[in-house]
Amino acid sequence: MKSDSGIAVNNKTLPKLATELIAGQTSSRNLVERCLANIARGDGEGPRTYLQVAATEARALADWHDAMRARGTPVSPWAGIPISVKDLFDVAGQVTKAGSVVLDAEAPATRDATSVARLRAAGFIVLGRTNMTEFAFSGLGVNPHYGTPRNPWDRGHDRIPGGSSSGAAVSVCDEMAFAALGTDTGGSCRIPAAMCGLVGFKPTARKVPLLGVYPLSPTLDSVGCLAKSVPCCAILNSVLAAEPTLPQLADCELSDLRLGIPSNYVADDMCLEVASCFERALKILASAGAELTEIEVGEFTEIPDLYRNGGLPAAEAYLWHRKMIARNAHRYDPRVLSRILRARKQSPGDHLVLKQRRHDLIERTRPIFGEFDAMLMPTAPILAPPIAKLATDDEYTRVNTLVLRNPSVVNILDGCAVSVPCHRAGEGPVGLTIFAAGDSDRRVLSVAAAIERLLLEDHVDQLG
Repeated sequence: MKSDSGIAVNNKTLPKLATELIAGQTSSRNLVERCLANIARGDGEGPRTYLQVAATEARALADWHDAMRARGTPVSPWAGIPISVKDLFDVAGQVTKAGSVVLDAEAPATRDATSVARLRAAGFIVLGRTNMTEFAFSGLGVNPHYGTPRNPWDRGHDRIPGGSSSGAAVSVCDEMAFAALGTDTGGSCRIPAAMCGLVGFKPTARKVPLLGVYPLSPTLDSVGCLAKSVPCCAILNSVLAAEPTLPQLADCELSDLRLGIPSNYVADDMCLEVASCFERALKILASAGAELTEIEVGEFTEIPDLYRNGGLPAAEAYLWHRKMIARNAHRYDPRVLSRILRARKQSPGDHLVLKQRRHDLIERTRPIFGEFDAMLMPTAPILAPPIAKLATDDEYTRVNTLVLRNPSVVNILDGCAVSVPCHRAGEGPVGLTIFAAGDSDRRVLSVAAAIERLLLEDHVDQLG
């Protein structure tokens, strides 16, 4: 099966790859070479997806992992699987540019970010650094400095991949990596996953250390991942969060689930395609015995006011960037710069007030979350638009605000969430978000795995 780009669709999950490596049906060197070949394709998205490729190092590590297996040396099941890393993470010896040209002259990192170090320790091979929205400050994935990776869906119309982890998503879709490390401050893993037909996971923020990650908003920043399946994300998260065991993904029975469906705010302004996919998914869940309860969450309507004048992201980004802006404002993406500078409209005390209001909102919504095993909403209310549709600043701002609306609910409420595909063959990619309060990560992954299995069964039945 091939995508619009002509590249073989990446259907290799991490468990499947591990099984093939253990059985000798493939090798780490073979996996690395396949990814490198796709990166180098003349008609592919490699140059817009990767800002740096560590080909020599990846080949050497692949050969080493293969040699260890050949000798019968015990190794991690994931040893030798190539992954991509968003250009927001420190990698020893490389400059962390954060999708910008402003940081070109910065010194290379002296050590790996904690997340990168943990993935390496588990045997994953870091193939390279992926493109992103400059400084991670947009949900669309557009980058004027390095180009915008094209969404694998309907590639002839040059659609956005979603952001800010744009290159992360495209690297997995086009088999330029088998999973991707990303960040999520307002949906930056889940939006590109939804728009490109992948699974994206945002953990409870405090679960994964941010050491070595270039900050956007330390209050809201989370280290997440994008991959082909919920089990893939569960595996990656267990490594990133240094958890000794994986969630029991097969133990969740749909007939036992109580799922909340917010009827306000996150359900507004859905395009017809997203609404159709979302409603179909709910009907499939109901037919499987899940208890679905529509609920109006009045607290959600308070969230836009927390983002007035840029909210916490702008305030915290401005504190970090103000000196660089004074020297290099002309080198920033103007659309990113304008979002950061919104913080100038906030008073010195606004930051503390915003954090207190957020804390209060988290406490008031916790009992609502407690009534359900998880809650459901569309990840993004629209399909990925063509890049050309975002030519004007007004349209860019409108679409960006709309796309970020639903995912950012989870960040502002300190929750965790998984986005899984809920569209069928021939339809534009649509994501279904399964979310819950903070520290519910393992349960959310288990619920998402059960929902993913059911939707996949429906997909197979539809094709049959």
